[in-house]
Parts: sequence; structure tokens; C-alpha cells
Amino acid sequence: MKLIQLIITLGILLINPAVLAEQQPEQQLKSFLQKTRTLKADFKQVTLDQYGNPAQTSYGVFYLRRPGMFRWDYQKPFHQEIVSSQDKVWFYDADLEQVTVRSLDDSLGSTPALLLSGTIDLEDKFDLSRQGRDQDMYWIKLTPKDEDSGFKSITIGMQAGKLAGMELSDNFGQLTRIYFSNLRQNITLPANLFTFKIPEGADVLQQ
Repeated sequence: MKLIQLIITLGILLINPAVLAEQQPEQQLKSFLQKTRTLKADFKQVTLDQYGNPAQTSYGVFYLRRPGMFRWDYQKPFHQEIVSSQDKVWFYDADLEQVTVRSLDDSLGSTPALLLSGTIDLEDKFDLSRQGRDQDMYWIKLTPKDEDSGFKSITIGMQAGKLAGMELSDNFGQLTRIYFSNLRQNITLPANLFTFKIPEGADVLQQ
């Protein structure tokens, strides 16, 4: 499922700007993944059609707690929840009244879900290449070494030591862009944020 690949991909974090002052973009990204333990951020997600025009725009809040726990609360235009904990990912669509459950394990191959684990060498799963600077943002492209990963590449934009943008290109030609704002790093997050409770009456699908 392209949505599953995308949502898991979005477990990217914020790092301390002071650590990044003299580092190259690739080093900034590595430090970013190593040092952040929790994260809260607003996000805007834009899916582009084959002509590069916005096809759908969504808004919500992202929470992360390493290792392996994250939550995406889609608030507009539709209510959806994606929660990861205890080696599972829960996808809830309020309009469909449907919950999809999937294991968060090696079956995901070289997807960026593994970035959440904090236990892998980034360069073991991805080829990194610097994409230059656009205004005040530096871009790093990650190309999965596993050809069966389900996507072509993910490009991460970092600005002043913070995660500012992300672009995912999948194998179906779809392009999705994520913009982050109001980022807060290494704050206390309640444990129940990452506990998913199946809504009464919802259908549950196991994958």
C-alpha cells in the first residue's frame, strides 16, 4: 500500500542546530537520526498528480518516540490515525470505520521505517547523495539499496539544523511532499499517545 509506505517514511526527526554548525548535510542527517528521542510537529502533506499539480492536501500533527513509536493524526480534510508501537502499525480511517494492522518488521525491507529503529547504519540501507541548496534549505537524497522497497527515493530538506521538508517518489510515479512546522524536540510525550484503541464498530484487517 502506497499510503503505508508513505506514512512509515515520515518518521524523520529534528536535531540540535548547535551540533550541525560545521557539518555537511549528510552528517547533519546522521546526527539528526541519532540524537532525537522524541518529536512533535505540525505537518502539511501535498500529493502531486502526474502533471505536478497538487491533487490532495492534508494537515495534522506528528508525534515520535524512539525507538519505533510514532503517531500521525490527520485532522483535515479527513480524520485518520496511524500509530506504531510494539512492532505493529495501526491505520484507522474514521470515514470508512476501518482499522488496518501491519507488522513493523523486516518485511518492510529497506523502507524508511527502519530509520525509526535507531539500530541501523543509514548507509547500509540507502545510498546518500547531496542535492544542493535551495534558498536556506539543504537537500539530501536517499535511494534504497533494496529494489523491492516500493519507492524510488526520499529527499530530505534541512534548514538551520531542523527538518523542514521531505519528498517521496514511489515506483508508481506519485510524488508526495511533506512540510513540517512548530517542531519541538526531546520533549516529554505521554505513553498513551502510542497506544491504539480500536474504535467500537470498526472493521479490523490484518496484513
